[in-house]
Amino acid sequence: MAESSLPSCLAIGIGEYVTGYVHGAASRSDKKVGVVGLVLFDLRRRGKVGRILLSGTSSSKYAGIREHFAKNIRDKYRDMNVDFEAFPPESQKESDPLSYKKAMDTMKKGDLVFIFTPDDTHYDMVKEAISRGLHVMVTKPAVKELPHHLELVELAEKHNVLVSVEVHKRWDPIYADARQRIQQQLGGFSYFQSYMSQPKKQLITFKSWAGKASDISYYLNSHHVDFHVWSMRNSGYLPTRIHALGSTGIAKQEPYGCDTEDTITIMAQWQNSQTGNVGTAIYTASWAAPTGEVHSQQRFHYMGFKGEISADQAHRGYTVTSDDTGYASVNPLYMKYTPDEDGYFSGQQGYGYKSLEEFVNAATQMRSNPELTSKAFDSKLATLSTCKLVTAILEAGRKSLDSGNKTFKINYDTHNEPVSITQE
Repeated sequence: MAESSLPSCLAIGIGEYVTGYVHGAASRSDKKVGVVGLVLFDLRRRGKVGRILLSGTSSSKYAGIREHFAKNIRDKYRDMNVDFEAFPPESQKESDPLSYKKAMDTMKKGDLVFIFTPDDTHYDMVKEAISRGLHVMVTKPAVKELPHHLELVELAEKHNVLVSVEVHKRWDPIYADARQRIQQQLGGFSYFQSYMSQPKKQLITFKSWAGKASDISYYLNSHHVDFHVWSMRNSGYLPTRIHALGSTGIAKQEPYGCDTEDTITIMAQWQNSQTGNVGTAIYTASWAAPTGEVHSQQRFHYMGFKGEISADQAHRGYTVTSDDTGYASVNPLYMKYTPDEDGYFSGQQGYGYKSLEEFVNAATQMRSNPELTSKAFDSKLATLSTCKLVTAILEAGRKSLDSGNKTFKINYDTHNEPVSITQE
């Protein structure tokens, strides 16, 4: 297929998850060559997308990013073209926080936008893309406030564009299987507990926005809150009361200097709207953990009326020890970076890759069939219209912290759709 007939792809944000390039070098995390950029380059190689555009706030990093891509992607994988169009252009020395709009000016209705920027920027960027008729994938959390979320759902329906949230754990075969068992075998909901962390060195990577644009709950709790909401869909259970607590002391110290909580725990009461039965959930996230054998500790436990499930996503029984990296519990089920025997990138089955590709596939279907709406993908993707409760829980947690740990209620309309958050 000619490249001109394929969707153009704009990635907004040129940080670790898009490029793997941090502080002038390859990231020291488990995403040394990034995720989004690499996946888009491979999708282009496979004939699924056309132009690739990157948008940051400044052009100063692009020379380093191009060198990084050439060394760690082009030279590592066979037939991998790493060319991209930069916004602002490298000839422009002054910064431009709105360069993404200039990039969108070069795109056509039905093209694709991937937003991987600090949480407080998502609303404006998603709104801009929707208004231009562009399909959007935005990293979790979609937005920080429920009113913004509801507004964007209406706008996306008006323009008939797909807006999906990037929550790749839905594509993890263990999480997908657990969700199906929860829905099909374990009966009513009783208890859910999750924990997810990253090492405190990440506070240096996130220093520009940690505690300013967002917090660790929005950033990491969003994964397991989404999984729980996804698992409870059509069960009759809804989150009703939210209370949050935070730990402090590490992030504020040097060399981090971030005025934010180290660890945040959200406690949620869920109630079945039909039976009145009540379940409880505890979601904990931290960016104050020590450096360990994995980049991110992540696990959950679910108990239903007829059974329980526990998953330790960080440890798959697969460990690697090397002189360069020491001991590590690795997870190629997420992103497989080792090339195949012919030298090609071979990570297409990783759930980090599939999360992005399935969005591209769905948007491509909508491009070719104007009668198709995003509702056709509500059961398969984390569409904006099906993720309202995630935003409601996270926002209520933030409100609880900001109010001195008061409890907040999520209020619903007659169709059990969340409409507001109020203090008890």
